Amino acid sequence: MHMSTYDYVIVGAGAAGCVLAARLSEDPDVRVALIEAGGPDSAQEIHVPAAFPQLFKSDLDWDLDSDPEPGLGGRRTYLPRGRMFGGSSSMNAMIYIRGSRADYDGWAAAGATGWSYAEVLPYFKRSEDNERGEDAFHGVGGPLTVSDGRSDHPLATAFVQAAVEAGHKANDDFNGETQFGVGRYQLTQRGGMRCSTAVAFLHPALERPNLTVLSSARAHRVVIEGGRAAGVEVERGGTVDTVRAEREVILSAGAYESPKLLMLSGIGPAADLSAFGIDVVRDLPVGQGLQDHYMTLLNFRTAAESLISAATPENAALLQDEGRGPLTSNIGEAGGFFRSRDGLDAPDLQFHAAPSLFHQEGLGAATEHGFAFGPCVLAPTSRGAVTLRSPRPDVAPRIVHNYLTTAEDQDAIVAGIRIALDIAAQRAVTDLATGLYGDTPAASASDADLLAWARRSGQTLYHPTSTCAIGSVVDPELRVYDVPGLRVADASVFPTVTRGNTNAPTIMAAEKAADLIRGAVR
Repeated sequence: MHMSTYDYVIVGAGAAGCVLAARLSEDPDVRVALIEAGGPDSAQEIHVPAAFPQLFKSDLDWDLDSDPEPGLGGRRTYLPRGRMFGGSSSMNAMIYIRGSRADYDGWAAAGATGWSYAEVLPYFKRSEDNERGEDAFHGVGGPLTVSDGRSDHPLATAFVQAAVEAGHKANDDFNGETQFGVGRYQLTQRGGMRCSTAVAFLHPALERPNLTVLSSARAHRVVIEGGRAAGVEVERGGTVDTVRAEREVILSAGAYESPKLLMLSGIGPAADLSAFGIDVVRDLPVGQGLQDHYMTLLNFRTAAESLISAATPENAALLQDEGRGPLTSNIGEAGGFFRSRDGLDAPDLQFHAAPSLFHQEGLGAATEHGFAFGPCVLAPTSRGAVTLRSPRPDVAPRIVHNYLTTAEDQDAIVAGIRIALDIAAQRAVTDLATGLYGDTPAASASDADLLAWARRSGQTLYHPTSTCAIGSVVDPELRVYDVPGLRVADASVFPTVTRGNTNAPTIMAAEKAADLIRGAVR
């Protein structure tokens, strides 16, 4: 029995899948099915920007964990991923960062034809409706609203002022001429509310008769017939059926789940698959090359007002009526891009600054006023892997990032913590901070002590990529090697993690994928 037949079957209604479903269904003669394990993005905490940490460990979170991380003393790390329309774009910090020109030019130089900065810039601009207007770097009129933050919290402003006091340049557009410097982030918000890819792309497309969304539906595997992808085996309401694809199956399930689905379908490292009794369709390095940004945050106590007192009726009214106030805060309001050492032409450190405490992997309750800022390793040389734990589709994959396992990454994080401590010593911070909060290093700490603290206290910045990378698993048109009718379009195809938050690049990759699929490359 078949649930139905479509031209395109997309797995995952996340950052990429919503874009693909909207773009492919623009052609009324094409039938598109979108399969999503979660359900609609109707919870209020999704749309009120400052509330997103309340989604952690909820039913709207895949709530993954890494295996013991060798670079973190065997610690397991918490890995939230959105399980709803919009995917992680429905529970992220809404920061709109494209990455560095060097990222894309590096991809192209390494063989990812068509992915240079000049070639991907039009796709960034096509999605974008930037409230600042159009220029050489930005677009207007696209589905995705990009706006300046409307919270402008003084505790985030203090970080920017202190960084300038420490000698760093101010930068009012990290997506413009240069990434270097400090400032406030632009956000995927519309009227002070979250503008996920579900809000921007999927909801307007839901009225189209040629788009079918199968929610609360778990993809089990890609069905391969005669060497070709013919559909997706899906479990819904306790029944397993096949959703058939006449043209293509597109995996947009993210950097952890897309490789898992490929491996369950017999596409992956042959020895690993055979060990689970899975018939090998194609021997490819699926799941290898995992990259992510590892972040450490200094937390400070303060007597000033922080976000913990934001949930008042007055602020709720401000959000509702005027789209401003502290509830519009994306938490990581400000930040910047830095070099860990001289001679780098692109940044290798990124900072985030939050007007609240952010500790214990974002799971620690903030019960007193505070603020936080700190670095992440932006261009990691560490590589991890996503592998199967079981041949059962309902079992989470094994994930090891190998954070901080290379000398380069260790040097970078220590240099970043030193920059953070220097910023913390400036007047704009010392005027507000009443002391360090929790396990936070002193400026007098040795490099070895700073590294030990980073291993102990750091966390993911929620940017996993590269597990189905262009050049190893898919070609530059995102087609899985030697499996006709099958593509991957999400952050797993990035040859390297981009220098910055990964939502905007994932949307760009989906925009480009839609054109590749339609055969209308611009």
